[in-house]
Amino acid sequence: MYEIKSYAREGNNLAGLLSFIVPGVGQVYNGRWVWAIVWLLITPGLWIGTGGFVGWVCHFMAAYQAYSYGGTDGTKKENN
Repeated sequence: MYEIKSYAREGNNLAGLLSFIVPGVGQVYNGRWVWAIVWLLITPGLWIGTGGFVGWVCHFMAAYQAYSYGGTDGTKKENN
């Protein structure tokens, strides 16, 4: 009745983990240097400026962005 689809994202798992540990490192792993610089600058500022509350939000956003960057077959997208 319903078909469950699974997508290979082994490389993106590592990128998501790297970016969760240090925001922006997963983007470097994916080759997205501009986003890496953005996350490396914004996240510490929000950690300090909000006493750590919004820093967690940035950590999750950076990790999710690094993880979700890729095609359904596990390859990285060219334009995004």
